[in-house]
Amino acid sequence: MLRQMNRILVIRGGAIGDFILTLPALKALRDAWPQARIEILGYKHIAALAENRFYAQAVRSIEYGRLSSFFARNSELPAELANYFASFDLIISYLYDPDRIFENNLRRCGVEHLLCGPGRIVQTADHAARQLAQPIEDLGIRVVDLAERVFPSVDDRQFARKFLRDLQEPILAIHPGSGSTEKNWPLENWIELFSTSGRFPLVGSKDPQPGNFSSLIVISGEADQTETEALERALKNRDVRFAKNLPLTDLAAVLERSIFIGHDSGISHLAAAAGANCVLLFGPTDPNLWAPRNKNVRVLRAPGGRLSNLEVAPVAEAAVSAMAS
Repeated sequence: MLRQMNRILVIRGGAIGDFILTLPALKALRDAWPQARIEILGYKHIAALAENRFYAQAVRSIEYGRLSSFFARNSELPAELANYFASFDLIISYLYDPDRIFENNLRRCGVEHLLCGPGRIVQTADHAARQLAQPIEDLGIRVVDLAERVFPSVDDRQFARKFLRDLQEPILAIHPGSGSTEKNWPLENWIELFSTSGRFPLVGSKDPQPGNFSSLIVISGEADQTETEALERALKNRDVRFAKNLPLTDLAAVLERSIFIGHDSGISHLAAAAGANCVLLFGPTDPNLWAPRNKNVRVLRAPGGRLSNLEVAPVAEAAVSAMAS
């Protein structure tokens, strides 16, 4: 029988996809202790996806300056943080800590129950979500379902209604970036997909045809400026909605109401977790390790691991299939 844990802290840095890949483990933790107060120490703009949205009651920034002392040997630890860490019945840390400096400093604070998850994913091992579930399973909690899920709040969905209110359904959302050129489908293929002679010529037009998407949303962040500007030029005469730098909590609620095409990226994980029917394009990275394990996800692998080898037709066919399912 599991010991009751009233206060639990999960320490999780990393990028958007890293955080979302951890959600199946956090869901099992929440299901095991539904009454516990769970807090997350992480990047606030990412961990907000969990704050008061099923997983956690509070989020604290990992970028807090005084936390740096916990990464130095024999440092003087701030009493405020020492007392904070010691107040938890259980701490689970996913920080990369090869020399165990952070771990030892937590123990100096009086932390008794500390589990350390993988700070980095092993490329030759099980799916990333399975690896991240290991510390939860070490507690005796089975993590059976590796599907990623986010739970938009009432306010999140209110934003999405306003953002999408003048768009006809079905809505296609695309994210043409990923943070890595090698993981991106060539920009000319995206443009061809929506050209007047392409598969979806009337997406974003005033006269959508049956069996076609009625509206198009292009999602972008700071790292996607080049792709976004090119698509803005190519689609300048179309009624296309550009979702630039939306808070992830708002974006999740928008994606919840869309069909999605993207790459191996954090935004693709967010779309899958929000419940969008997804078509994900994989090139050099391994979907058996990194792709969301959700049933609403279809993966297209590029021949030879090069996305330049993936033609437009199979992507269009997969998108139509996602719209129909």
